[in-house]
Amino acid sequence: MAGARSRNFQGWPLFANSFRPFFLFAAIQAGLSILVWLPMFYGELSVTSAFAPRDWHIHEMLYGFLPAVITGFLFTAIPNWTGRLPIQGTSLGALLVVWLAGRAAVMLSAEIGWASALVIDAAFLALVVAAATREIIAGGNWRNLPVVVLVLVLLSGNVAFHLEAHVEGAADVSIRVGISVVMLLISLIGGRIIPSFTRNWLVKFNGGRLPVPFGRFDGVVIGLSALALIAWTVTPLNMITGVAMAFAGILHLVRLARWAGDRTARERLLLILHVGYAFIPLGFLLNALAGFGLLPPSAGIHAWMTGAAGIMTLAVMTRASLGHTGQTLTASPATQAIYVAIIVAALARLGAVLLPAHNDALLHIAACGWIVAFLGFAAAFGPLLAGNPRRALAIMGVPASAR
Repeated sequence: MAGARSRNFQGWPLFANSFRPFFLFAAIQAGLSILVWLPMFYGELSVTSAFAPRDWHIHEMLYGFLPAVITGFLFTAIPNWTGRLPIQGTSLGALLVVWLAGRAAVMLSAEIGWASALVIDAAFLALVVAAATREIIAGGNWRNLPVVVLVLVLLSGNVAFHLEAHVEGAADVSIRVGISVVMLLISLIGGRIIPSFTRNWLVKFNGGRLPVPFGRFDGVVIGLSALALIAWTVTPLNMITGVAMAFAGILHLVRLARWAGDRTARERLLLILHVGYAFIPLGFLLNALAGFGLLPPSAGIHAWMTGAAGIMTLAVMTRASLGHTGQTLTASPATQAIYVAIIVAALARLGAVLLPAHNDALLHIAACGWIVAFLGFAAAFGPLLAGNPRRALAIMGVPASAR
């Protein structure tokens, strides 16, 4: 019934499914934010935000861009989880307006006041949590309630970010809270969809060794990762935290190896999911080295945020956009170019930390890669999300015979 409701939607297709507006506007915001951030970083541009420039940049990535992607995914998945009708039309449009208002409020918070910006900005995730909780409880789908709990913690981290930045002059702990939630969400959701999608494709196209499905081992890995992330949130530069991070990183490497990602090279739409997830254990291990005093703490953070979060969001956005609009699940030339750009961005941003002598050049490469990836997604997939699939497939380079 939920699928039929989406297919029979009579309004603008952009508001037929939650993934359509939120994936599109999140990608635009992600690209434009970095386009603004680079000159801000070099002191060539300023914004009227109450946040310090670094905090504005981090907030708009962590509590602006990512919640939009999470919402697009969550409200697309919930009807499948519960069998209830999707949020669409006017309700979906109103939710998008609240998110956009939050972005404007943070940008203009020096003018409207930090407290007003907090209320406007926090309203979005509060509505998401309320609506998702209602749907999951009404549908009796208790298995997926932990996802909503994590989004609630993300909301708490956003509120804490505003308070911490106002009281302390800069955010710190609330940044690590948000990053921890995002890593746990990727670990939880990725641990379900990556082996499932991989198994489906291998059974059809490349018989042989199959990925191990989500099970008890995965639950243990996520639980121990949560403990390591709590320790990292409280005391990031600590030997005990370093040991916990190293142990979690090794467990995630074992987990990734169980998913047969090495057998997906022929289908880039699948391979990119494994590549993106690889930055989860890398981030844990780099943060372990930071805990031992061997690396700057920003190395692990950028492995997680530019690598895991950046790559995984684009991997999920491209696949979901194709799958939920009835297109062939394969990576077009434009989609593969997007993947190359985000991988270059992740590696260059990590290199800027590890190779300080080349910091400026690598920062520019990372920024350009990120901007090309996300604005490229908006350009290539925008027509598809807005209801013009033929134009989108032409932009993506899909042959006319395959459209």
